[in-house]
Amino acid sequence: MLIYLLAAACAGDFKTIARQTWGIKAFYKKAASAGVTHYLAYYLDKELDGCTSVLDLGCGTSSWLRVCSIPYSVGVDTFEQSLKESKERILHTEYILGDVRRVEFKPRSFDAVVAFEVIEHLTKEDGRKLVDNMERWCRKKIIISTPRGYVPQNPTDNPCQRHMSGWDMAELKQLGFKVKGACGWRVLWNSEGKIRFRPEIIWQTIASLTSIILYNLPQFSFDLFCVKTIR
Repeated sequence: MLIYLLAAACAGDFKTIARQTWGIKAFYKKAASAGVTHYLAYYLDKELDGCTSVLDLGCGTSSWLRVCSIPYSVGVDTFEQSLKESKERILHTEYILGDVRRVEFKPRSFDAVVAFEVIEHLTKEDGRKLVDNMERWCRKKIIISTPRGYVPQNPTDNPCQRHMSGWDMAELKQLGFKVKGACGWRVLWNSEGKIRFRPEIIWQTIASLTSIILYNLPQFSFDLFCVKTIR
């Protein structure tokens, strides 16, 4: 929560600081239930202001959307256990078990479509197709996050979590995104996407603090937070 408020302070958004401080207990409960500890909750909240329906592709077991008070959201994931855990937390209004590459929705069905840490699990061709579909399905904004460049990941418990591609700033800007930094200074992370130093809880906090500084300097960040406004 402190990281959220610091991000708002750096943005000069004192109205949000006052509102969230007043409702800090309710906000904390929402964030905790959704597994949201990331400072990007603040920026996501601002980007989704005015959006009443959101499609969350590759929603996983938790969702940053929980902190945004979205009236209606749909979570999509191909891993049944992830959907089960998300349902238990009641993070979305509806759920769809399916591959994000193969689901289909009517054009302009949602105010926003988001995909957090998803496109790196797809080939470049499938990633670009997904972005095209996201733009077709939404009315206002599409938002994605992804590591900057290729980060190896090949877990055994969920094969869908294997990384298939890496994305750089130039590629994402070419697709029409406004690209910002996320997850803090890249030096703090190792080649497998894990905090390099110990104790992890301290260095994770330091990474979050550097995230605020590097939000507008994505070339030094580990992750990228990308927003495309539909006009």
